[in-house]
Amino acid sequence: MTTGSKTWTEETVRLAGAGVQLVKGGSGEPLLIFHDELGHPGWLKYHEALAEDNTLYIPSATGFTPSDGLDWVMNMRDMAGWYLQVMDELGLDHVNAIGFSIGGWLAAEMATMCPHIFKKLVLVGPAGILPPTGEIFDMFLVVAKEFIKQGYLDPDNTPEFAQLCPEEPSPELSEAWEVAREESCRLSWRPYMHYQGLPHLLGRLKDLPTLIMWGRDDAIVPLSAGEVYQKSIKGSRLSIIDNCGHHPEVEKTDEFIRQVRAFFSEA
Repeated sequence: MTTGSKTWTEETVRLAGAGVQLVKGGSGEPLLIFHDELGHPGWLKYHEALAEDNTLYIPSATGFTPSDGLDWVMNMRDMAGWYLQVMDELGLDHVNAIGFSIGGWLAAEMATMCPHIFKKLVLVGPAGILPPTGEIFDMFLVVAKEFIKQGYLDPDNTPEFAQLCPEEPSPELSEAWEVAREESCRLSWRPYMHYQGLPHLLGRLKDLPTLIMWGRDDAIVPLSAGEVYQKSIKGSRLSIIDNCGHHPEVEKTDEFIRQVRAFFSEA
């Protein structure tokens, strides 16, 4: 498949005991991407920009369409352990990584287990921590389309929003959303979208350069959770993007790319 001048591939490979959708594209150093709670959204502008300098690896988590589910993966700690095995089998070690929302939580969990698996880590609006003020938006109180819309401050003026959330989604897309919601529920329902022990474990990331990015107007995971992340990870930086919701990679793509590239290029 091609987007612009770049070529990316999508295949199902056997990894860590499951058939896994693996999207790969670009050239350069490996960059591992952890998708959010609705699964891989397709190849977007931010993927294309990052692929100019990196080889992107985007494995879909077990249980998210079209990857196989695994009955033993019952929570985010299980998922983190499974992903570490995926990285082993892909030959990825000490690589840069970006995690979005529940994928940011996943990456943080993995780093608490094995801090040296990542070279640098970017967490974008990660779930996983109970916000001191405000509440994590309950994705199961609304239909998938409404949840997606809540993630954007200004969806009408976000060019890729119509691609991500079409007015009339195909049956295949609607089914993928529902499968993802079911798996997210299974992984993170009690307690909802957080793990009480995580702030106490994040101290293991003290030697891992970590950039935490948050939209100031995030209606999904309150900014106060980002402040806890920053306090819990010694030496981390919290970058707050104005006039932006839960998805700076889509709503403020240029600023997102600028910050990520600058962070990865730092000595």
